[in-house]
Amino acid sequence: MPPQSWSETSQPLPPEILQALESGDPMVSPWVILWQWLFAGPLWLCYIILLITMIVYCVRNDPNWGFWLWIMLLVQPFGAIAYFLARYLPSRNYEDWSVLKRWKKARTLPRLETAATQIGNPYQFVQWGDALRELGRSDQAGSAYSRALAKEPDNLSALWGAARINFLHKNWTDARDQLARILDQDNNFKFGDVSLLYAKSLLELQEEKAATEHLEQHVRKWRQAEALYLLGQRYARQGDTARAREQLEGLISDLHASPRAIARKSIFWKSRAKRLLRSLPR
Repeated sequence: MPPQSWSETSQPLPPEILQALESGDPMVSPWVILWQWLFAGPLWLCYIILLITMIVYCVRNDPNWGFWLWIMLLVQPFGAIAYFLARYLPSRNYEDWSVLKRWKKARTLPRLETAATQIGNPYQFVQWGDALRELGRSDQAGSAYSRALAKEPDNLSALWGAARINFLHKNWTDARDQLARILDQDNNFKFGDVSLLYAKSLLELQEEKAATEHLEQHVRKWRQAEALYLLGQRYARQGDTARAREQLEGLISDLHASPRAIARKSIFWKSRAKRLLRSLPR
């Protein structure tokens, strides 16, 4: 059976494109046809939403935002698609933004709230707070963690949840103090996440010396890409180029040797490290 013509396909094309195709004009570029069809058909709204979303995400998060912004604006429509595939997807944790997961989590809220109010143990309040935090309800989550801490002031999971909410709300001092209490009891809690957030709280409070000393201890145990970058950045600002270069090159080397899934999640830290390395004097 001979292939269908453009006019026989299920997706209608604008009349001027149909005329150009059926005329057999060799000067008609297939890219021009794709472009015109995209913006003349129902896909244009989806593309505009994708383009705006990628631009906002790029400017907010990507250290190479200038380069990619030009790509997205000039190479239409493929720039936004390329950014989505090459930068956005690798840097995201799919479990965190899964619509199905959020929907399932929202369905558990009534049950978790009932358990917290009826049983009233710190564990139930922490479970409820975690679900609220994952759904972006940070104020309610903070209240749930506070109720857990009122019953058990040294509950590590409640302290961790409350510290994350305080850090999110820029209550740096409260976050620092709660994280310090966790580290005093168990410096391995959450496998370095607590320690890293403590360092970031110190930096936000401009306690540079304490932050540098803590990061030096941290990276000996947990070589997280963000921690290595932050320590390298501290050394660079202090003018210690050799140690800054050591940390940044170590970050890149670690990611090259890491499993692909871990390396993808740290793609922006790798880009930041390369940019900072280029700025260091030789």
